[in-house]
Amino acid sequence: MDELMPVLIVGILFIGLPGMIFHYVTQWKRMRTISGDDEQLLDDLHETARRLDARLHSIERILDAENPQWRREN
Repeated sequence: MDELMPVLIVGILFIGLPGMIFHYVTQWKRMRTISGDDEQLLDDLHETARRLDARLHSIERILDAENPQWRREN
């Protein structure tokens, strides 16, 4: 048992610890990039926001034409 302890400690220090650090660094770098699904979701959300903005401007133009004072009534 006494002969096995130094070998085990050296193995942990020079193989196990660097392996664990490399694993977590790889995970950290992977999380920094955006996935294809996330990019598609962002594109869809951007398109939806653009369409909603266009609708809002259309409604404001219609309200301005029908009642120019509607903004001051609130």
